[in-house]
Amino acid sequence: MSTVREIQTGLEGFRLWPGALSAQAQAALLAEVLMAEAVAPFYRPETPGGRPFSVQMTNLGGLGWVSDRGGYRYQETHPATEKPWPPIPRMLLELWTELTGWPEPPDACLVNLYRDQAKMGLHQDRDEADLTAPVLSVSLGDTAVFRIGAAGGRPTRSIRLASGDVCALTGPARLARHGIDRLIAGSSTLVPGGGRINLTLRRAR
Repeated sequence: MSTVREIQTGLEGFRLWPGALSAQAQAALLAEVLMAEAVAPFYRPETPGGRPFSVQMTNLGGLGWVSDRGGYRYQETHPATEKPWPPIPRMLLELWTELTGWPEPPDACLVNLYRDQAKMGLHQDRDEADLTAPVLSVSLGDTAVFRIGAAGGRPTRSIRLASGDVCALTGPARLARHGIDRLIAGSSTLVPGGGRINLTLRRAR
């Protein structure tokens, strides 16, 4: 990792470390993710109402977040291959420890692949058993226009997340509403074929 420097975001509990991962670290992490993807391929989930997501997803760790007509949940196996999810890379575990200080390691890492017009509507991460544990997010590839607002429904604000940026939802911002409005296409050449990969570390149990 490069020198990690946190900046103030103006939203209590929302922490941001721009450029936390060096170019070399980004490439190394992406290589591990793509190796894992060969075992647990990206797939396109659907909402409980049957609407397909615009992003493709897979997971790393003991548990993976899935969505289908049966609802939102964590489970131990890939919904298509029915095999266990690959382990979380050590680099991500070290990043979690260094930046969050949380005493327990993450047991789930949601991997989202954004291409073309893919986006993610405003939502809260609330399917986890302990909603006091932080959520740590790592960006690789094209810059994303990230929208975030306090849980109480107050106005949202937009922040650009570039490749190598890391952010976290903690404390008062743990249940913040957040989403991805769009990508800045071509802003990075890191991800083969273009686009953005987002890795979100969580304590699901």
